[in-house]
Amino acid sequence: MAFTAKDVAELRARTNAGMMDCKKALTECDGDFEKAALWLREKGIAAAAKKQNRIAAEGAIFSYLHMGGRIGVICEINCETDFVAKTELFQEIGKNITMQIAAANPKYVRREEVPVEALNAEKEVLRAQAINEGKPAQIVERMVEGRVNKYYQDVCLMDQPYVKDSSMTITEYMNEMTLKIGEKLSIRRFVRWEMGEGLEKRHDDLAEEVAKQING
Repeated sequence: MAFTAKDVAELRARTNAGMMDCKKALTECDGDFEKAALWLREKGIAAAAKKQNRIAAEGAIFSYLHMGGRIGVICEINCETDFVAKTELFQEIGKNITMQIAAANPKYVRREEVPVEALNAEKEVLRAQAINEGKPAQIVERMVEGRVNKYYQDVCLMDQPYVKDSSMTITEYMNEMTLKIGEKLSIRRFVRWEMGEGLEKRHDDLAEEVAKQING
């Protein structure tokens, strides 16, 4: 399948990859646009992974308030150098991640942070649900593992779909930004507050409202 310069430009706009990388992706994938985008993403993950052994001790702490102060987020994001920490792109990344946390309300940054007790309790609930659905015993455990992945998507920031582009996860977004910025990036920790949390009140789904506003 042939491709044109316009295809290369469109792929570059969609993926933020370099012009030569886009041409190579389309060549490798016989001009198939979707396969080329996937090819670039897979290559990006591999390239970003090579940077993960580096030390990222610089960075910044970002804050975000939404809905007149009804939701607040503070998040620390690390990079390798003070120079990168001051760039406009790094500041944009910080804004996007704090908006993600406000909208999607994760509990942890990554899977490894989920307490064993919480994970085991969730598995017991999922196991009971599968049994109550009348599923055969031999496939219950496979169903539980599959549903645990959905649990991770709900509670772990790095597993969540990116609210600005649901075709990628936050892990994939951070990998793309790592390649674009040229340094290891790491979301270290965050805190999210919601006004009136823990108090008895009328229920408002603020996270859903924030997500709608972010997506226009």
